[in-house]
Amino acid sequence: MHEDDTPKGYDALMEIACPGWGFCGCIKNDTNLHVDILIPSTGPVSADQFVEWLFLADDMNPNNNPEKWERAKQALRDAFIECMGAEVVDASRLIWSNCEPRESTSHSKFRGKID
Repeated sequence: MHEDDTPKGYDALMEIACPGWGFCGCIKNDTNLHVDILIPSTGPVSADQFVEWLFLADDMNPNNNPEKWERAKQALRDAFIECMGAEVVDASRLIWSNCEPRESTSHSKFRGKID
């Protein structure tokens, strides 16, 4: 892989989250879930919030069995800060490099409603 091919930003973060830690989303109630559908179009997103969304998109409660998940949560939090360059970023930066910006109403119907 050439240096130019190295993923950056959100692409790099998702390389760590999905193939690295297995947080690739799931299918629940016949709906494909992925962290992307939980991210608003704009507004501040913290590393901790993003990590929580990764767990929720995999149909997992990040607060169940905290000792079991502490290492993963910390690694994903650290990856967010390293890849995104800050502990809090605007949600508009959490998008794949080959995608168009999210619509202002993007999938917000899922936030708070994943049963």
